Amino acid sequence: MPKLKTNRGAAKRFKRTGSGKLRRRRAFGNHILTKKATKRKRRFAQGALVAEADQPSMDRLIPYK
Repeated sequence: MPKLKTNRGAAKRFKRTGSGKLRRRRAFGNHILTKKATKRKRRFAQGALVAEADQPSMDRLIPYK
């Protein structure tokens, strides 16, 4: 089977955890922050895990990482 190309945009946005899951940033935390609650803004700073349902397609985008 031929080698697979890594999707470079995805490789820059996601990191693997020790158990092989993917870590991602949260959306909506970059601008227009005045109307967002402080608690909500704090959560943007924390990472999140990619959902189980999306994991197989993400593994195709980032096969070797």
